[in-house]
Amino acid sequence: MALTNEIVKSRLVEKFGEQLTGFEEPYGMLTFEAPKELNLKVLNFLYDDAALKFRFMTDLCGVHYPDNTGRELAVIYHLHNLTDNVRIRFKVFTDIQQPDVYTATGLFSAANWMERETYDFYGVNFVGHPKMKRILNVDEMDYFPLRKEFPLEDQTRIDKDDEMFGRG
Repeated sequence: MALTNEIVKSRLVEKFGEQLTGFEEPYGMLTFEAPKELNLKVLNFLYDDAALKFRFMTDLCGVHYPDNTGRELAVIYHLHNLTDNVRIRFKVFTDIQQPDVYTATGLFSAANWMERETYDFYGVNFVGHPKMKRILNVDEMDYFPLRKEFPLEDQTRIDKDDEMFGRG
């Protein structure tokens, strides 16, 4: 029997009950949310369950929602069951004041660099990560550039004048 979003959802609800919320299927991809304290338990279940077999992490990224008080930062996992060709999206949210989320590097080797990049740009601290340090930005940088807390670039700068680029 082919794996469907309904089967995945029912297995998750059977295991975690009301702790998982926000089930939806934008563009056919099952998407759901769990408390950040459960991220490893949910990921391990998705990986180990004989019916689910989500053993490939396609992507891990961060998102900043500055108006979402207490849940300003999101970590989003995209997982793939290669056997049945099913993809899912799993989200956890954290407070910007204490942006700690457990690392998934013990389960997915690919999470290593993706978590470092998410830390580098959003400031999410992946607890237990083997080498949590900046990967793309300079070590001296004391802010996280993809957070939406900084004003956009000054449009009056002359070095950004369109005429200099043949667009004026």
